[in-house]
Amino acid sequence: MKKTLPLELVYQVAALVVSIILVHLVYQTVIRPNAEVALKERAQIIAEQGELSAGSRSLYIVIKDYEQESCFILMLWALAMMGFKVRTIAREQDLLNQDFIPIGEGVNILPEDTRTYTRPIQALAEEAQSALLPRALLVALNRFASTRNVQDVSEAVNSICENESDRLDSELAMIRYITWAIPSIGFIGTVRGISDALGQAYKAVEGDIAGVTASLGVAFNSTFIALVISIVLVFFMHQLQLLQERLVLDTHDYCDRQLLRHLRTTG
Repeated sequence: MKKTLPLELVYQVAALVVSIILVHLVYQTVIRPNAEVALKERAQIIAEQGELSAGSRSLYIVIKDYEQESCFILMLWALAMMGFKVRTIAREQDLLNQDFIPIGEGVNILPEDTRTYTRPIQALAEEAQSALLPRALLVALNRFASTRNVQDVSEAVNSICENESDRLDSELAMIRYITWAIPSIGFIGTVRGISDALGQAYKAVEGDIAGVTASLGVAFNSTFIALVISIVLVFFMHQLQLLQERLVLDTHDYCDRQLLRHLRTTG
């Protein structure tokens, strides 16, 4: 049987390619042309007035360099990956509104009855069966049929929920790496700008400080943008973690409310 790439992996690669194209296109058509215009106006003002007025700093100049472009690409990529996970969580949360164990108050489930309740779950589409709730219910019903022990069923539900929590947390590794990499790219821009400024120190001694100030601008602008983007990404990542934790807790509560309290070993 031919194996296919996981949908999420294909989505991540496609999202990275689209992020690179979109951000680079915006930089080439909007940001860098406007930054060049702003730099020329800035040089003209300095030549005429000898100094810049307060508030004359252009945003285009602040974000024009390659380090900032890389940070925006990574930001869009991380947001796209988080969007995919939020969509998956929303689908699994919708399953919590379905009645997979249709029994009323006072009705008990015996080990002999488990097959009746597993069939509707097994009849779900493959994508739905891979969700946490159907998997937890199937594991619980199958464990009850084989062990006839409610405590074992409870431990099985706890185990699958804990494993899912660990899995969801491990899948955030790439997003965590990006939130770490963005400030690092900003610091690379800082090092590049400072090294360029030091290379032009002899001009500053002669009275020409334009090159030094431009290089220092690269140094500080790259770090500033990288830290702002990192703050935004960390906020959204924590919101995503909160959604994941709620999904696991709601699933555990569903199993306890809809299944575990109805299990009986004897009629």
